[in-house]
Amino acid sequence: MNVSGHKGRQSILFDNNPIVTGWASVAGKMEGEGPLGRYYDVISDSPEYGGKNWEEAESRMQMTAVRKAVEKTDISMKDIEYIVAGDLLGQLIASSFGIKSFNIPVFGVYGACSTMGESLSIASILISGGFAENVVAVTSSHYATAEKQFRFPVSYGNQRPQSATTTVTGSGAVVLSVDKPGRINRKPHVCVKGITTGMIMDYGITDANNMGAAMAPAACNVIENNLNDFGINACEYDRIITGDLGSVGSRALLDMLHLKGINISDKHMDCGSIIYDNKKQDVHSGGSGCGCSAITLCGYIMNQMLSGEWRKVLFIPTGALLSPVSSHEGNTIPGIAHGIVLERV
Repeated sequence: MNVSGHKGRQSILFDNNPIVTGWASVAGKMEGEGPLGRYYDVISDSPEYGGKNWEEAESRMQMTAVRKAVEKTDISMKDIEYIVAGDLLGQLIASSFGIKSFNIPVFGVYGACSTMGESLSIASILISGGFAENVVAVTSSHYATAEKQFRFPVSYGNQRPQSATTTVTGSGAVVLSVDKPGRINRKPHVCVKGITTGMIMDYGITDANNMGAAMAPAACNVIENNLNDFGINACEYDRIITGDLGSVGSRALLDMLHLKGINISDKHMDCGSIIYDNKKQDVHSGGSGCGCSAITLCGYIMNQMLSGEWRKVLFIPTGALLSPVSSHEGNTIPGIAHGIVLERV
């Protein structure tokens, strides 16, 4: 990867690498009790997070994540030129109400659970293209708000199959900035080297309780094209990290890649599969939701990279593009994924 610009069909290699100057994660109580709890900046002690309802809780989580991410940088909120934000709720209300008080220009995006990848992609293009110097990418999800919208209200008490995932309650925010002289020379940092934008993939899955299977083809597409577009093989990466395929979707992904002659079994990690303790927490196939990959990135992944454990990571948040309307009408569940190449410098 030595020549910047558009690569292949789906990828971009950045010349002016956006750098991660701030990041923060706000997690729910259940997530804080999981194996990654020590990496989160804030852990909520209640589902309402000080708000009047679950939707307000999600908005408050976004607000906190953005504020804390900016606090870790060498700039202030007035230096942020854009926020790229999204969530799972109708009309992106968690984002709208969560960040409106900042009075910063906003791009509202929806990529289902892949939204962290989409927001980071757009933020990186803005930075590398010279259109901004500091951009925040943020997303969130909440177990109760997502269950109420996409499946059944929590109080309904319906039983879920083992293929179902548990929506993560949490919000993650990342500040991307231009690399200015002297800004980060004092310590190691993480930059965005490139992106691979996903295509909508539809393999005919209709079960809203098996979204891992619906998203696996999209993750497979991004991995295959990332390697082809940049002319590399999987050994280039220390980890290839998908968003929320869970145990069922992860097995499907590895099988699909195997058929294409690609083996990532020794490098693959799925945020949804590691965010909970499957032996102690009743989460079925694992975690899901926009917040799943977001808080894993803004906690565990950033820690591993800055500590030197990992040098280069392909981060691939995955999303199931269904809605209450489409699923109730019997439509299939298309999938999407977005790849972000992160490198420790």
